[in-house]
Amino acid sequence: MRYALVITGPVYGTQNATSAWMFAKALLKAEHSIASIFFYQEAVSNANRLTSPANDEHNLIDEWVKLSREENIALNICVSAALRRGVIDQEHAQAGQYNFHPQFNFSGLGELATSLLTCERVIQF
Repeated sequence: MRYALVITGPVYGTQNATSAWMFAKALLKAEHSIASIFFYQEAVSNANRLTSPANDEHNLIDEWVKLSREENIALNICVSAALRRGVIDQEHAQAGQYNFHPQFNFSGLGELATSLLTCERVIQF
C-alpha cells in the first residue's frame, strides 16, 4: 500500500513525531511505500537544524534525514506553520540567520491535499 504520513507533534515533548518515525520504519520493513511525510503545526520543529538533543537522547531529526535519503521520501514542511514558528530558510532569513534543515522541503497545504487524493492510506500523528 501507498501511505502518506501527517505529523502535527513537535520533535521533542510529545510522542507524535517519534511514533510517526517508528511507524514509517515498520511500513517500509513490511514493504509498503511512503509517498510523502508532511509536517504541520508544531511538527515543523522537526526541520530545525539547530535542535541539539543531549548525547544520551535519540536524535530524531537525523533519523528523518537518514530515512529520507535512504528511501527517497519527501519531507514536506508547511511553509506558513514553519515561518510562524521561527523555522526559517535562507530565502526568508534576516541578517543571514536561518535554521531550516536542507533535507526538508517547504510546501503548502496543496501538497498535503495531493497526498490525501493519491495515497491509499493517510495516517496522522
